[in-house]
Amino acid sequence: MTTFDLRPLSLGEILDRTFTIYRGSFLLFIGISAIPRILVLILNLAQVFVLVPMGIPMGGVGQHPPGSPEALLKGLGALMIIGTLGFVVGLLVVLLTQGATIVAVSEIYLGRSITIAESFRKVRGDLGTLLGLLILNVLAVIAGFIFFIFPGIYIGCRLLVSVPAALSENIGPVEALERSFALTKDNAGRAFLILLLYVALSMGAGLLFAAPFQIGVMLSKNSPGMMTFWLAMTQVGAFIASVLVIPVVTIASAVFYYDLRVRKEAFDLQLLMSPQGIVPAGGGVPTVLS
Repeated sequence: MTTFDLRPLSLGEILDRTFTIYRGSFLLFIGISAIPRILVLILNLAQVFVLVPMGIPMGGVGQHPPGSPEALLKGLGALMIIGTLGFVVGLLVVLLTQGATIVAVSEIYLGRSITIAESFRKVRGDLGTLLGLLILNVLAVIAGFIFFIFPGIYIGCRLLVSVPAALSENIGPVEALERSFALTKDNAGRAFLILLLYVALSMGAGLLFAAPFQIGVMLSKNSPGMMTFWLAMTQVGAFIASVLVIPVVTIASAVFYYDLRVRKEAFDLQLLMSPQGIVPAGGGVPTVLS
């Protein structure tokens, strides 16, 4: 298992290290990203095969108008059930994949091996913290967007390392937000470029894996069976795109977190003195990811 040197990195080196970690443990990160998202894919396919034939639009597409008010009510009821399940499952997927990926990167940085199952197990007890952190992140960014777009983007950049901080230092949601703001001071520009790369990769993957099937949807509106098929394939393509791209930004946020700690807190020296775990801010008892 490769051990990465802890030293200040340029943005190019952060991205290079991100892809090096991703390539070196590709199956690990793909598994962490894909396994929970299978549930999301199943729910999305349920929308295609259940709702669309009932005339309930999915992405603006429906095969035919409902034949009666009863059919419409039945379809809307199914939509509410699947939509609610999708929200809950999607939330759980975000927490699990983000947390497990950060844990895996931390172990790799310490020169230790880890499996997919161990990554999920290690993050299981932190789901409450991650949920609180996700809610606070969303509220903070929304508040920023209320005061025009730029403040919302800026806040999102300043909160990029809140999840690595929460898991690596064993702190609560509010402390993690404060910690991220402290670490990213004077580094919002680098955080923005990391997020910009993620957006570009997401758009590129979407065009590659999902857009061709959307063309099939548009060309088969007069063939209900083919349109359902192409809609289903669009969901599969979107699943593949998200599975491939999501680990990039999560790994990058963890690498960025370590870089900020090295720059501002001599984290490399602290880790040498306490090799058994991650040293919290300001020293103290190291946090062992277990």
